Amino acid sequence: MRITYIHQHFRTPGMAGGTRSYEFARRLVDRGHEVHLITGDPDGTRARTSTEAGIVVHWLPVPYDNTMSYRRRILAFLGFVGHAAVVAGRLRHDLVFATSTPLTVAIPGVYAALLRRVPMVFEVRDLWPEVPIAMGVLRSPATRWAAHRLEAWAYRRSAHVVTVSQGIADSIERRFPGVPVTVVPNGADRDLFAGADRGGAALRQATPWLGDRPMILYAGALGIANGVEYLIRMAARLAHTDPEVRVVIVGDGRMRDLVRALAAELDVLNRNVFMLDPVAKSEVVAYYAACDLATCLTVNVPELSSDSSNKFFDAFAAGRPVAVNHAGWGADLLTATGAGLVFPEDDPEGAAVLAARFLRDPAACAAARAASAELGRDRFDRDRLFADFERVLLDAAGRKPAPVTHAKLHPGPAPG
Repeated sequence: MRITYIHQHFRTPGMAGGTRSYEFARRLVDRGHEVHLITGDPDGTRARTSTEAGIVVHWLPVPYDNTMSYRRRILAFLGFVGHAAVVAGRLRHDLVFATSTPLTVAIPGVYAALLRRVPMVFEVRDLWPEVPIAMGVLRSPATRWAAHRLEAWAYRRSAHVVTVSQGIADSIERRFPGVPVTVVPNGADRDLFAGADRGGAALRQATPWLGDRPMILYAGALGIANGVEYLIRMAARLAHTDPEVRVVIVGDGRMRDLVRALAAELDVLNRNVFMLDPVAKSEVVAYYAACDLATCLTVNVPELSSDSSNKFFDAFAAGRPVAVNHAGWGADLLTATGAGLVFPEDDPEGAAVLAARFLRDPAACAAARAASAELGRDRFDRDRLFADFERVLLDAAGRKPAPVTHAKLHPGPAPG
């Protein structure tokens, strides 16, 4: 098929951020589909086109980053809608696939689908607008009404809806019972993480403050919803009870300065907390390989319990235990499999006790590593999930799948 794929925040492995769209799009190309992907260029000043692993990427000059105010973000979302609609309207396609966030990507998606009289499949990665309402972003009755109307319009204009977690699917099915929904969770990119242990060992050897000490990792955005302050308060307790444990934060975002200031105030910055700049997805592999416990954090807001963060699955790809500090399907999965820890939601000091006990128990660490690797291999391998993803697109377009060959998929860039 000819597929127009719309994702405002597309990233390649050579960039910092999640690569779900890259991984699925390159696999579509390897299966014989023609993919044009429309995205925003965070630093761009003009429109440009590139080819990434066979994907034709249309980069639009719509600046965006996690440090922006909500007003600037909304303006960026609206700017992308206009630019993306123009580009998508020029393309010939058999199907349009639009993925949020933000929810506004549905607008150019529906426009392009109607223009060519083809179906649109819409992917929902967050509970919009429930999450921004719960976080206090959409405060006025008018903006909430508009967001709910946009959501309903997007679902009803979609031939199919894909979600990344069962919680999101349940919410949509409960409120829009006639909308077909399929869950395709985020995945473990095991090819990218293959041989990662060597990179982890080299990272430890090259980092004097780390060496062979236990390491807790947070790698991702430092936004309001992530609540990374929790990890700083946890580190403050560890500084007294187990000062050799290193807490490593790799990333950037609106809350970075606040998190750094809190670490300095609690006297843990560059003592047992080390804050590093964001790195490309291909480079973050070494940090996961070096860590003894990865973390996936959110603030205590019930609407975030359906979170399906990339960092959660990166831990499985690396075969490393992961800890969450929120209820939901991820916590249930870790409890059932033993692949990590569930920290108490509002008790970072209690989390410090749990983490220290775990890190000083070699048998527990080894068992959790094995369980994590098993999840990455048997339940969340990206190739397995792609088969479900492609099936949804083909069904929506009324196409039959091509025969599956045994040729290896295009591997993408090698880890740095």
